[in-house]
Amino acid sequence: MAAFVEGEPCWADAMLPDLEAGKRFYGELLGWTFDEGDDERHSYTLARRDDKIVAGLIAKPDGRMPTVWNVYFASPDLPGTAARVRKAGGQIITGPAVVGEAGSLLMAADPGDAVFGVWQGAGHVGFQERNGPGSFCWTELYARDKDAVDPFYRQVFGFDAEQIGQADGPFDYEVWTVKGERGPEDGGAVQGEDAEREEAEREEKVYVGGRMRMGADFPAELPSHFVVYFGVEDCDRAVATVRKLGGKVDREPQDSPHGRLASVVDNQGTHFTVIDISRRTGQE
Repeated sequence: MAAFVEGEPCWADAMLPDLEAGKRFYGELLGWTFDEGDDERHSYTLARRDDKIVAGLIAKPDGRMPTVWNVYFASPDLPGTAARVRKAGGQIITGPAVVGEAGSLLMAADPGDAVFGVWQGAGHVGFQERNGPGSFCWTELYARDKDAVDPFYRQVFGFDAEQIGQADGPFDYEVWTVKGERGPEDGGAVQGEDAEREEAEREEKVYVGGRMRMGADFPAELPSHFVVYFGVEDCDRAVATVRKLGGKVDREPQDSPHGRLASVVDNQGTHFTVIDISRRTGQE
């Protein structure tokens, strides 16, 4: 069984003007250490938390490229996914392309022009650690034309959707889920009660992300885009660290049923969200 269900976020990386500055920023903020980069691949560097691979940083090969966090969805058949992207009204930006022995990728844009990646892992499957401090926790799409993008993701990845809030209201949010079996993330055998619990979890739907409709309260010039969430041990302390390191805060810490979270920007202009999932307030 695969470590990731088809359509599940399996990887995230940031394209940065200054890779070394990025290492210093995320190293202090999220407790990351870094493998040696590969100059042949524009210094692509793997980030680790407690020796588990959690994300990637890459020096931008072209200064005109955006400074962003990219999210990648898992696929067992990249050419098939690419064909569905085109059929559903999206565009292929790059790929499918083989990345050495690590796997294959493509970059695509949905009908609302939000960019995302798709990854078919081989030597590198994806995250070795998720849903905790210093690791990926969630992703969501901020979209303007939900009537165009909602059917797109259903067709491409088979997402089911659960509406949160009021459709077409001030908080129009869908939660995406997929179904499928998933094996242990570390590839090891699981025994006893852990095995029984994991088997039960495999039979349940997998929550993969969400879609937020951008209304009139969002700046008109803000394009549709994905946001990546990283876990932290203390949201308020993380926000203070962002400011200390030269970053900015878009949205101050606030409580939610899913954790205390804040929208921030690193010292090179890359947007992301930090969340302390242990501090949950209110009902879902």
